[in-house]
Amino acid sequence: MIKFDRLWETMARENVTTYQLRERCGIDSKTIRRLKANDNIETKTLNRLCAVLNCRLEDIAEYVPDDIIL
Repeated sequence: MIKFDRLWETMARENVTTYQLRERCGIDSKTIRRLKANDNIETKTLNRLCAVLNCRLEDIAEYVPDDIIL
């Protein structure tokens, strides 16, 4: 699972609000909700977030293995 907990930490550190993300990135409210729910996000959205926050992908997203038994 990809988790976006680091996004909120990076935003707090950079003093960026979700309102500013919508205005500066063109990210809509639906996408913000998807990020909060750790749902699927397009790579172009991740690219925009990194550009606006001036950060790397690992500063906003983290892979956490699911407990799936194969």
